[in-house]
Amino acid sequence: MFARVGESIDFPLDQLPQHESLPETAYQIVHDEAMLDGNARLNLATFVGTWMDPFAQKLYAETADKNMVDKDEYPQTAAIETRCWKMLASLWNAPDTANAIGTSTIGSSEACMLGGLAMKRRWQHARRAAGLSTEKPNLVLSSAVQVCWEKFCNYWDVEARYVPISLEHKVLDGHDLDTYVDENTIGVVAIMGVTYTGMYEPVAEIAAALDRIQAATGLDVPIHVDGASGAMIAPFLQPDLVWDFRLERVVSISTSAHKYGLVYPGLGWVIWRTLDDLPADLVFDVTYLGGHMPSFALNFSRPGAQVLLQYFLFLRLGWDGYYKVQKTTQDVAVYLSGRIGAMPAFDLWNDGTDIPVFAWQLTAGYTDKWNLYHLSERLRLKGWLIPAYPMPDDLTDIVVQRIVVRNGLSLNLAESLMNDITEAVDYLDALESPMPTEGLVSTFTH
Repeated sequence: MFARVGESIDFPLDQLPQHESLPETAYQIVHDEAMLDGNARLNLATFVGTWMDPFAQKLYAETADKNMVDKDEYPQTAAIETRCWKMLASLWNAPDTANAIGTSTIGSSEACMLGGLAMKRRWQHARRAAGLSTEKPNLVLSSAVQVCWEKFCNYWDVEARYVPISLEHKVLDGHDLDTYVDENTIGVVAIMGVTYTGMYEPVAEIAAALDRIQAATGLDVPIHVDGASGAMIAPFLQPDLVWDFRLERVVSISTSAHKYGLVYPGLGWVIWRTLDDLPADLVFDVTYLGGHMPSFALNFSRPGAQVLLQYFLFLRLGWDGYYKVQKTTQDVAVYLSGRIGAMPAFDLWNDGTDIPVFAWQLTAGYTDKWNLYHLSERLRLKGWLIPAYPMPDDLTDIVVQRIVVRNGLSLNLAESLMNDITEAVDYLDALESPMPTEGLVSTFTH
C-alpha cells in the first residue's frame, strides 16, 4: 500500500495536484495526516464533544447530505428541529412553549449573536418609538466573557461594558451593576458556566439587581443567558437553581448542543421567551428551491445532520439518561478537583460542582523552579491537553489551569490522569535549577 504511486511521492501542499489519485490513496494520505493531531478524547481544554455512540455515528453518515436551510426539500428535518427547540423551551421553563420561538444554529456563538441582535433591535424600536436617539448602544457583561460576545460588540457596533471579576467577585453577580447600566443598555449577559473556570453566574441575583435599578430609574433591562454549557447541566443536576425563563427578565437563552448537549460539532440553540421577544424584522421570508420559509440565522446553508443527532439523543437518553450522563461527568470532575486540591502544589479556584469544569492555580511560594505552563508541557508528553492561561483583566497576574470533564472521560481515565499529574509534579519538584521561562506564552483561546 505505502509503495504505490501517490503514497511513495509527496503531493503538493499548497496547490491543486495535476492528476487524480485512487480514492484509497487519497483516503490513506488524509487519514495518516490526521493521525498527527492529538487524541481528541484526551483534549481536556475543549468543551466540545468528542464522543458519540455507534448508532449516532451511523445516523450522522446517513444524513450528512441534508441542508438545514432547505426546509421545503427536507420538511421532516425541519419538523424535528422545531420539536427539539420546543423540548428545550420546556426544559428551560418557558411560560408557554406554544408562544415561544427558537432555532438551531451552527454553535452557541451564532446563537449568542442572534440573542444580542434581538436585544439591540428591541432597544432600537423602543427608543425610536419614544423619539430618542439610537446611537451608542451598550451591553453589560463580565470581563470573563467568552470571545463570541467581544465579536458581537465589535461586529454590530455595540459598546461592551465589562464588569471586572476579582477575588471577591469571581463572577458577574450584580454588584455595582448600577454604575454600568444606563438608558443605552440593550441588555446584560449572564453566563451559566464561565469559560475560564466553569462557575455559574447567579442569574437570579443579577435579575434582582436589575429589578432594583428599574425601581430607582425606570430602566427595564433584559437578560440573555449564555448557557453554552450550563443550560444542559443545570436542569438535570441543579433543578432547583433559578436561572432560566422562571425569571421574567430573562428574554432569551442560548446553548451549545455540541458541548453538554452531547452532539458532535457544530450545533447550537437559541430560544426566546415569547414571539414578541424576537423582533419580526429580524425574520426573513426566504424563497429557496421553490419553497418559502422563515429564516432568522446568520448562516444560510448548514448541516442538518446534527439536528437529527440532537433528536436522537433526546429520544435515546430522555431526562433520566441525561441526568446519568451529566452526573457521572460531574462525579469525575469532583474526584479530580479533590485529588488536585489535596496536592500541596495547588490551590483550587473552584471544584466542578457547577458545570463539570474546574481550575486551579499554583500555591503561592510553593516553588521557584516551575510554573503551570511547564506542567502543561509535561502533560502534553503523555497526550493530555490541559491549558495554562492568565485570568482576565484585573487578575492577569494569576495563571490557572483548567480541566473540562466531558462524556467519555471515565473514572478509570481520570485515575490515569492523576498518576500522570503526580508524576509530572514529582519530576518538576526534583529539578535542581529553575525551568527556562523564555517564550512561555498561552496559545489557548476561550
